[in-house]
Amino acid sequence: MTTQSIFKLFNPMMRVNPGRFIMGLPTLLLLAFIAPVLQTFSQQSVELATLSTFRNTSANWQIVGDVRADLNQKNAFSVIPGKGVLVNQPTKDARENLYTLMEHGDLDIELEYMMATGSNSGVYLQGRYEVQLLDSWGALRPNSGDNGGIYERWDEARPEGKKGYEGYAPRQNVSRAPGLWQHLKISFQAPRFSGGKKISNAKFLRVELNGVLLHENIDMTGPTRSSMAEDEVPLGPLMIQGDHGPVAFRNIRIHQFNKEKPWVDGITAAVYKGKYTEVPDLSTLKPAAQKNTSVITVNLEEIPANNFVVRYAGTIHVRESGIYSFNLYTAGGPGILRINNKQVLPNATKSKKEQVALEPGDWPFELLYAKHQDWQKSQVALEASGPGVRTFNLTDAAVPAGDDTDPILVNAPENTVLRSFVDLPSGKRVVHAVNVGSAEGLHYTYDMDNGMVVQCWRGEFLDATPMWHSRGDGSSRPTGSVLAFGQPGFQVFRSINTADTAGASFLTKGYQLDHKNRPIFNYFIYGKKISDAISVLENNKGFSREISVANGTDPLMVKIAEGRSFEEISNGFYLVNDKSYYLKLDDTSGEKPVIKETNGVKMLMVPLKNKIRYSIIF
Repeated sequence: MTTQSIFKLFNPMMRVNPGRFIMGLPTLLLLAFIAPVLQTFSQQSVELATLSTFRNTSANWQIVGDVRADLNQKNAFSVIPGKGVLVNQPTKDARENLYTLMEHGDLDIELEYMMATGSNSGVYLQGRYEVQLLDSWGALRPNSGDNGGIYERWDEARPEGKKGYEGYAPRQNVSRAPGLWQHLKISFQAPRFSGGKKISNAKFLRVELNGVLLHENIDMTGPTRSSMAEDEVPLGPLMIQGDHGPVAFRNIRIHQFNKEKPWVDGITAAVYKGKYTEVPDLSTLKPAAQKNTSVITVNLEEIPANNFVVRYAGTIHVRESGIYSFNLYTAGGPGILRINNKQVLPNATKSKKEQVALEPGDWPFELLYAKHQDWQKSQVALEASGPGVRTFNLTDAAVPAGDDTDPILVNAPENTVLRSFVDLPSGKRVVHAVNVGSAEGLHYTYDMDNGMVVQCWRGEFLDATPMWHSRGDGSSRPTGSVLAFGQPGFQVFRSINTADTAGASFLTKGYQLDHKNRPIFNYFIYGKKISDAISVLENNKGFSREISVANGTDPLMVKIAEGRSFEEISNGFYLVNDKSYYLKLDDTSGEKPVIKETNGVKMLMVPLKNKIRYSIIF
């Protein structure tokens, strides 16, 4: 890493004293000791106080404190001075691409970005392979040129209509509205070369947008259109497209993988017969079979289907000092991992993960697996990662970890209702949840016990695997990009000074379907009958919600939303929670909204005398 690197590493790589292996410390003390080192190594943040981490920047690029887009004005940002946000605002005379001083091979990159209305940009790995950034808000059938797509290659010599080829559309459109922050994660593998010739293609291992997997294991046969060069190289800079439209970035974090990964060899597999719920002391037992193997695998004819212990032993070769993470999965019984005669992973079942400090060297290892549950298929999988080393398999890749159950997906080709349990990010389970899907690809979950929309999402509808597979647990989960409101994101109070809804006598009265099969929810609170109707906005932009009271005299107070921030960008139009979504008060029956703050949390409250109609735009 050169002095021109864009990264800031706060601590040098930890070295281990003559013991060369830290395992004698209590687990909590060990984790407390290594956590700061792990954080500073893996979180290599791009410094956005100046443009000094980029080369030959043109006037269209600058560092600012914040940006804001206008939904009604194309290709326009307003900016606030400061630092922490990289913004591109191209003009006729300044519209150059941006390149990092750093050059990379394999890497993971994670960042937040914001599009202006109608804008177009892209992130090019090694300056050659583009993930498209575009204002694709509301598009129903995205292609490779839409937001999150892997852009096509281009050949002018090909016939008209076929010049573009090998582009990859995102699996679904999960794009947010212009002016909202979006979250992008890319895992990239550089092309491989031997003797100056390419021996394997560049590859997008994963591309995730707003928490949804869009691409997996995409081979790139060559650079995409508008790349910085047509050749392919082991190392190249990140490039951000600057000649199309305004785009902003923040919280850019990069992890390079440029170190030699550990490997194992000299493996023997010893098989012991017997039913053990814990891995036994093998020194007193005689193996029923023993053989050499080139890989740690359960696909050996000496291993029975059930009631066995297998001990794999050999050498693990480590070339880089630092903190290594090991994740062991064993099906139908417990497993243990030891390195240099020290226990790394415990005598425990299923998946477990631990971190350990290792010095360079060739160390003895053993992996033990005791299978005693006959209803599970034999599986053992050991993954490892470390300093400059991406997570990889130390065991047979043909035996993946975990359950290989095909997902049970529920689509919504029309307005669709499915009731289930729903687990929220907060850890709370909604036990009377109504999931409502639409053909427009916008869906939401309604909590019948509290009269709340607890989450909405864009993309596909539901994964019902946990509800319907095997015995099931009754829950389903969204398969799109979720905007979570949590609990209590919506509440009805008797007055603005009411601390809670105690004594409110909330009583749900279920729902009925309207002429388009959309549910209208009903409940009583404080003796008043409330009707709650939710519909998809025109052009797939979000949701409209209308709450009305049948016998309103003295108004109730409705908490529409809560969050860390409400930015009012026009009368009754707000940006909520650091530009996570827009909230628009469409009709409050002439009542004025109030923003109340309690313990650092702000609440947007509106008196409910007759009805309230507002929109969630995201």
